[in-house]
Formats: sequence, C-alpha cells, structure tokens
Amino acid sequence: MREIRTEPLTPAAFAPFGDVLEATGDFRLINAGLCRRHHDRATLDFGPDGRAGISVFKAEPRALPYSFDLIERHPDGSQAFLPMTADPFLVIVAESPAHRPRAFLTDGTQGINLHRGTWHGVLTPLHPPGLFAVVDRIGATPNLEEHRYPEAWVVTI
Repeated sequence: MREIRTEPLTPAAFAPFGDVLEATGDFRLINAGLCRRHHDRATLDFGPDGRAGISVFKAEPRALPYSFDLIERHPDGSQAFLPMTADPFLVIVAESPAHRPRAFLTDGTQGINLHRGTWHGVLTPLHPPGLFAVVDRIGATPNLEEHRYPEAWVVTI
C-alpha cells in the first residue's frame, strides 16, 4: 500500500498547483461597509479558444482513509472548485503522474483554483451533500487527460 498523509491547505504549499480561495488578508469594504471584498483571488486561464463557464457538481462523499488510482488534468484551462457548504474536502494533486501525489485537506472555508494542466484527483468531498460551484473552460475541443496508477494510493490523516 502506498500511503499519503494529508496536509493543511495553505497558499504557500499549494502555489505550484493553483490558488487557494479564501476570505483572508487584504480586502476592501463594499455594500455600504457591510461586505468585505477579497479581490482577484485566482488567475483563470481558458486558453485562446475557450470561455469561462459555471457548473454545479454534486459528488458522492468519500471517507478517510481514501483509496484512489485515477488522476486527471485539463490542458486547455484552469478549474476552480467553490464548495457550496462549509465542509472540508480533499484535494489531491501531483506534479506529474511520475511524481508522488500530495493530499491537501481544506478547512471548510476554502475553495481552490487549479492551474491549467495541473494533475489532480477527482472531486472528493468528505461530507454530504458534496455540492460545488465549478468555474472552468467551456469550448469545442476536449479538455481532459486521465492517468491510472498501476497501484492505488491511500490517503490518511
């Protein structure tokens, strides 16, 4: 069994793979001072032939330890996951299929934006209902590559 331990999702640790979306740090007040706008938190990249689209995903919750053998990437566009509930979820990423994957655990207030071409695991909520708003590339050409590991990885806390 190949084991990966979860690590907290921090902007510094996640920077090679994407952006952490959270309401921390600098902000400006809007809406008559009743709302903090944490501005421009991610770089969206949809290539020359794509456009931004917003979809809603409903994924089956998983539990830790979590076993996986599939990662994927989107070579033509970034992909942002914004949870629609305040529950932690698991984020699995890898520099490439040849590199050891990493597993990040969100804190229940964070979303993520995966950079274009980042290898990642499938959407992995840990609590129902597993509901996410997803901002990604919409276009006429395929934007998915998958890789199956010959042996599964197991994510533990």
